[in-house]
Amino acid sequence: MPLWDFGGSTMLTSQYIRLTPDERSKEGSIWNRAPCYLKDWELHVQFKIHGQGKKNLHGDGFAVWYTKDRLVHGPVFGSKDNFHGLAVFVDTYPNDEVTDRIFPYISVMVNNGSIPYDHSKDGRTAELAGCSVEVRNKDYDTFLAIRYSKGRLTLMTDTEDKNEWRDCVDISGVRLPTGYYFGASAATGDLSDNHDIISMKLYQLMVEYTPEEENIDWTKIEPSVSLLKSPKDNIDDPTGNFRSGPLTGWKVFLLLLCALLGIIVCAVVGAVVFQKRQERNKHFY
Repeated sequence: MPLWDFGGSTMLTSQYIRLTPDERSKEGSIWNRAPCYLKDWELHVQFKIHGQGKKNLHGDGFAVWYTKDRLVHGPVFGSKDNFHGLAVFVDTYPNDEVTDRIFPYISVMVNNGSIPYDHSKDGRTAELAGCSVEVRNKDYDTFLAIRYSKGRLTLMTDTEDKNEWRDCVDISGVRLPTGYYFGASAATGDLSDNHDIISMKLYQLMVEYTPEEENIDWTKIEPSVSLLKSPKDNIDDPTGNFRSGPLTGWKVFLLLLCALLGIIVCAVVGAVVFQKRQERNKHFY
């Protein structure tokens, strides 16, 4: 295939690219040779995950990458850890034994090279958001759409044979540079699956920019995300999404403290008002 490089156990056929066979301890990847200089884009990935393993006896999943480095072997679904750029993980096996999360699980991570992927927590400490999606052993086409435009990153899936997109992730404040590479990788461990890429299609999104924005050197931008909540807070939220989680002990304490202070303030104000009214009434006698 022109403009594509392959690594590891990747096998090419006329209908799909198999990143890993349904065998233990396999890793494979596919990477585009041409850097992407589009500021706004949408990537559609048609994939298939299937194998002989029954429930919770399969793994590990695959990743879609938009990163600075390409074709570098590593421990994160067959690719490099501490990467620069964007990763979307389709994780099919729960390594965290105490998790309440439902697998398969799709998650998003943006990295500037300083954050490792924590396999023992299924990447939750660095995850921005995600969703649970059933994707294994389907007898119809399954798709993943990644859209990046004007700092907004959205992720959608089409895995229910309805020919319609289902929202998975929607994050604002994301900064990604141009000039990075698209790729996909997969890995198996003690458990295994076939991880097939059927197609990867990139679309340019037409967006207007101000003259000041056009003059920015987008290749020099550092991958980052402006969030009101740290990804590490996802440890308390088994779903991984950015929404209000259960009240932990210290949250209850702060809530009760604020309520107590409010009651005291109201009591003091009420006492002052009552005293002034009493003094006012005395003047009428």
